[in-house]
Parts: sequence; structure tokens; C-alpha cells
Amino acid sequence: MPSTKRILLLGASGLLSSAALSVFSKKGFELTVISRGKRPLPKLENLTILKADRKDFDSLSKALENKKFDFTADFLAYDEKDIKDLFSVKNFFTERYCMISSGQVYLVTQNQKPPFSEEDFNKELMAEPSKPSRDWDNWFYGMGKRRAELALEKIALEKNFNSLALRLPVVQGEKDGENSKRLWAWLERMKDKNPVLLPDGGENLVRFIYSQDVSLFLESLALGPWPKEKALNLSQKEDIKLKDFLSLAASFAGLKPEFVSVKAETLAKAKIPEFCYPYWGKWTSRPNPHKAISSYLAKPRSPSEYLPSVVKAHFENPPSSHEGYAFRKKELELLREIKK
Repeated sequence: MPSTKRILLLGASGLLSSAALSVFSKKGFELTVISRGKRPLPKLENLTILKADRKDFDSLSKALENKKFDFTADFLAYDEKDIKDLFSVKNFFTERYCMISSGQVYLVTQNQKPPFSEEDFNKELMAEPSKPSRDWDNWFYGMGKRRAELALEKIALEKNFNSLALRLPVVQGEKDGENSKRLWAWLERMKDKNPVLLPDGGENLVRFIYSQDVSLFLESLALGPWPKEKALNLSQKEDIKLKDFLSLAASFAGLKPEFVSVKAETLAKAKIPEFCYPYWGKWTSRPNPHKAISSYLAKPRSPSEYLPSVVKAHFENPPSSHEGYAFRKKELELLREIKK
């Protein structure tokens, strides 16, 4: 039988939010989404689409005033103001609320020792990096998520609803080609059959989470026992070397790339920016999901389980080029110098 629970999704067309929309819609929930209407959404009997801009309080207020929900998943909260605005809407209420946070909340602390447990949130914060810089952009994002989490905990206590900040690493999914294109940044290089530069040989450790696994966990939050914690990590169980992850992805595409190790300083000297190489560097988080798995039966899949579907989706509907591919000519020039 269809569920009578009223579900609100703030965001519906992103990599993660679109996966959640699919999971929730199939279970027959009374489903409402907030969307700016920039991308088409499926027409479903149990789906109400409210057009609103999350960053515009008047727009958000008009959409949500006097509305009540059993569970809300918020994919669009990036700072304290986003939380405060939502819960300032007149007579808006939700019994349960999950904010999608980020493992980046740990990367703005000092004395980091990944994989991070939830308690590492309380470590002393690092100094603000100089700007403009990639370090500052990443620091600002992590600090914004921290402020949002802290505001949420306070407001939930004041307004008496259940809240959770769900801290995720980089999300992998079939729709990433329509969003960040981070996996495509690598697949696109592999498929042109030229060697692929791999910073520091791809020895850095990474962790990801599959979009469908997050969506299923959100469904369990809507239906099952509510966690006693105010924040939980969710990610795959084990670390994997970046080179091994990319090799695995390549194997599911029938590709056999030649990886060539390159030092960070060599890339900088060649004026090839770091954003060309997703998942590499100090701003890739590795949260430990032990609590979510052991206490709340989260079941995150490994890359070998989800990559076949994810890679297939990228090749069946090839995205436009990742922004870093514009530097491919420079990369090939650097490769020729390296191989001299």
C-alpha cells in the first residue's frame, strides 16, 4: 500500500536529490519538492512540485507557508542562513529533518587523522587560508556547512523536531554527468587513448558514497527509528587508492589507460590547475561510516558494485566536456616532456 507520509525534498534535479526523488516516488509517499524549475522533473501522481528559489526567502516562504511534513531531506542547505530562513517560514513544520552535509566539515580542522569519526567535528579549527585560492574556496564551503549544522541543532531544540546532519564524501552516481562531471573528467581523458597524468601517481586514498545508497538511507530515516546522534557519517566502508578506483572505472568501460605519475609542483609549473584532477589532493574527505552501518543498518556499496552502472550511464549519455579537459593540449605537451 502507498505510504501516507508526507515527504519534502528541497532540491530534486541534482545528482543526489534526483536519486532520492526516484526512491521516494516509487514507494508511494505523498511527495513534495522545491525546485527552481531549471530542469524538467518527472510527472508523477504522488508528486507536487513547488517552484521556489531556496536563496530567496520570499519565494521560499510563499511555497512553504502553513505546510506540514513528516520528513524533510534538504539538499540545498549550505550555510547558517539557509537553515534559519527555512525555519522562519510562517507555520512551516517538519517532524523529521535531514540536512545533507559534507565530510568537508572535518577538513577545516587541525591535526587531521582520517578516516574521520563524527567526534572529529569538535577539533580546533584551522586558520583561514589566503584568498583568492582553491584552499580558501574549500575552506569556505566546509565552514559554511559547519555553521549550517550548528544552526540546525539549535533550531531543532527550540522548535522541537528531530534533526540530523548527514555527512557525506564525494557522491558517485549515474547522473553525475549532468552535474559535477568529476568522474567524466577522468573517463574523457581515458577514452581519447592518450596517456593520463595522475598526480602523485594516484597513491592518495579516497572514499565515496553511491547516490542510491544515500537515498535508501534517507528512506530509512523517514520510516524507521530516528538516530540519537545529531550528525552521522555515510560513506563506503574502505579506503581505496585513487589509481585503483580509476583503473576499476576504466575496466567497466573496456578501457586500458596508461597512467603517468606527475608531481604537484610540475603541474603548477606547467600552469595546469588542480581542478583538472578530481578526487586528488587534501580537500577530498574520508568520513568513517561505522555508526551508521552498525547502529542504523546503512548498507553502502563498494565501487566494484556501483561503478558498472555509473560508468555505463556516462557512456550511454556522454556529458559535455569537464572544464579541465580544456587543458588537455597542455597535458599532452607536458607528457612529451616527461617521456623525453
